[in-house]
Order: sequence, then C-alpha cells, then structure tokens
Amino acid sequence: MTATDVQGEHAPEPDFLPFDATTGYWQEIVAADALTIPAEPPYSGGYPARLPDGRYLVLPLRGVPADPRRCVASLIANHASLDVVETLAGFMAERARAFGAEIVVGLPTLGLAFAPLVARGLGFSRYVPFGYSRKYWYDESLAVPVRSLTTPDAGKLLYVDPNLADMLRGRRVLVVDDAVSTGQTMASALTLLQRCQAQVAGIVVAMCQGERWRTRLVDAEGAPIPLACAFESPRMQRVAGGWAPEAGV
Repeated sequence: MTATDVQGEHAPEPDFLPFDATTGYWQEIVAADALTIPAEPPYSGGYPARLPDGRYLVLPLRGVPADPRRCVASLIANHASLDVVETLAGFMAERARAFGAEIVVGLPTLGLAFAPLVARGLGFSRYVPFGYSRKYWYDESLAVPVRSLTTPDAGKLLYVDPNLADMLRGRRVLVVDDAVSTGQTMASALTLLQRCQAQVAGIVVAMCQGERWRTRLVDAEGAPIPLACAFESPRMQRVAGGWAPEAGV
C-alpha cells in the first residue's frame, strides 16, 4: 500500500511495518558522526542507543506481541560481538560499583553473558548463576515461576543450585541481567533471593526499557531497589514516518 491511492487522496498507513533482519545488528559501537540512521525520532529500522561515553549502539526494532502499533528495541547479547558485550559490561560494572555488593548473581539466559564480566570488573573471582534448567539434586523450594515480555508463556521456573544458595545467605547481592522492561523476570529473581536470605544491594542491566519495571522492583518497605544500566531505550508507538517513544511507559 502506498501513501496515496489512485485518486491522490491520503491513504492510511498499514497496520504492520516490516522490521529488519538482525544479522548486522549488535556488532559494533559507533561515534555520533558515524551513525547511519537519524539520532532523533521517528525511527524506522533501528534505534540508536546512546552509551555513557557518547557513542551509540544501534538496536533493531521488534514488534510487541499482539500489538502491531507498538515496538521495542532489541538486545540479544549472545548474538552480539564480543567487543560490544565487553564494552557494555564495563559500563555496567562502573555504574554498579557504588552499590557495595559482596557477590554477583547472573540471571538466565542473556544476563549470563554479562554477569561474569561484571563480576570480574568489580574484583570478584566468581559469581552465582541462576538458571532455567533443573538438575536432579535441585530443591523445589529454591525455584520460582517466571515470565517476561519476550517469553510470555507460563510454566518456566527459575532455579538456584542449592550448593550455591548458601553463598548468598546474609550477603549483599548485585543482580545482573541483560535488560529490564516490565520487571517480571527481575521480580521473580528477587523472590528467589529472598528465599536464599540474601540482601539485594542493587540491580544492574545493560538496557533499561521504558518505565513499567519501576513499580515492581521495590523492597519489602516499598522503597525502590537501586538500579543502574549502561543505556536506556523507550517503548515505542507508531507515528507518521515510523516509530517514536511512548510517554510514561
């Protein structure tokens, strides 16, 4: 469908806009003068995420399930170049340093690409991985249900190995993941850490997406849990010419 019909009148834009293949995304960080897409909305194929040093990581856009008029920027860490992952982990470690954590917990699946690098950046020699795969010696009391924006189906459980759970008891924990959007996955991780009797010093992610996570990620008294990120990306809605940030979400 074109922007005008045969009579020359303005026709409505299609409900579906095609998204780029992701093969070439997440492979390099570029200076502002090397951007090949507009730095300001409306965006079309990608979103230029600004990093703390002023450079950009261009992220592909992906539709929100069952809502063709909304989309989000995507970061798939295990598809990214090693240089990109290491750079983002460096920003994450630097921003999380003020939390004063004693140990790092990494969340599956993509948070495990960053957790060991963040742990090393903070001077630790190991970290504790949570996982979705149940080993036969695991304890069901150390498992919680989890779902997320990108994996909405129910039925998945988040586990911690009982042999590692004791390492968390009474310690200040830094939780590492690739992104936070709705906060559902992270809230499940906080519940599991509570069962391990850990103290959450803070959360660090590569990407903060929108604002919905803020209402979920609070402590027992309702106070916000400290959270840092390498960069932010908005949730977006259809506008003339592409996509633009959706306010308040």
